[in-house]
Amino acid sequence: MVGTTTLPFRLLVLLLYAFLLAPILIVVPLSFSNDAYLTFPPSAWGTRWYAALVQNTVMIRAFWVSLGIAALVTALSLAAGIPAAYAIRRFRFRGSEALMSLFTAPLLLPSIVLGLAILLVFVDLRLLSTYPGLVAAHLIVTTPYVIRIMATALATLPPAVEDAAATLGAPPLTVFRRVTLPLMMPGLVASAALAFLISFDEVVISLFVTGPGITTLPVAMFNYVESRTDPMIAAVSVVLVAATLLIITLVERSLGLSKAMGK
Repeated sequence: MVGTTTLPFRLLVLLLYAFLLAPILIVVPLSFSNDAYLTFPPSAWGTRWYAALVQNTVMIRAFWVSLGIAALVTALSLAAGIPAAYAIRRFRFRGSEALMSLFTAPLLLPSIVLGLAILLVFVDLRLLSTYPGLVAAHLIVTTPYVIRIMATALATLPPAVEDAAATLGAPPLTVFRRVTLPLMMPGLVASAALAFLISFDEVVISLFVTGPGITTLPVAMFNYVESRTDPMIAAVSVVLVAATLLIITLVERSLGLSKAMGK
């Protein structure tokens, strides 16, 4: 009976995996095409468009912009999200749940609605097409994820451990640095990885706040496919997928995904 019910479930999971991975199974062969246009299957194979990607100064410059923005946004998200999550989970006060809902509210809005709202606010503040404006826009998206993950991670940590350290005479800062921080390190690493990937890959909100003076890699890719149909965009996509898999693998090998997510 168990085997009868398990087989359809496994087939369903297999179909879902196939559905999710189907675009990658098409993009990867396309990236090794030597054709001048996107055609599947390719009529000629090679690394022509990977070589073209290395020589494309617009994409390379946009990559470094995205990398710098994502690194800065990750650091700021952690600096803002960890204290907020710690205060909500450790200092139970009236309205803490409402505050949590307020902090994570951007996660409920569609990206295009959030991007339009940011555009309307940033116009008056003159933050459009500036690095501070782009960082602030990404922080609105990444910080709620950090707060949510860190709050979950802190909820699994027994307060008795911190109380024991405080009872032995450790100051609050020492308790946080020597006890709390090491215990919540898996959640911190997961938050940092997720914030970095979200910021690096953000395209909708970036389209609203970037301009001629500053362009991120996703925006550069979006602009590229508007005017060209060659396989170089597939090569860029494969590089980004490989980099994402590398980050996920490092988190999994060092901490384990379930542990990092606070489960």
